[in-house]
Amino acid sequence: MANVPKIGKAVYKGPSIVKEIIYGIALGLAAGGLWKMHHWNNQRRTREFYDLLEKGEISVVVADE
Repeated sequence: MANVPKIGKAVYKGPSIVKEIIYGIALGLAAGGLWKMHHWNNQRRTREFYDLLEKGEISVVVADE
C-alpha cells in the first residue's frame, strides 16, 4: 500500500461574484425580453381591435334579434 494515490476532496470555494453578476444580467435580459415580447403582442392585438372597430368590421354593441 505504499503507492496508493490520494483522492482529493472537492473544496467549496464559495460563490464567484463575477459569475453571479453575469448570471443575474443574463436572467434579467431574458426575462426582460420575454416581457417586451408579451407587451408588443398586447399592443398589436389592441391596435388590430381598434382598426377593425374603426373599419366597422366588428362592433362592441350587442345586436338585437
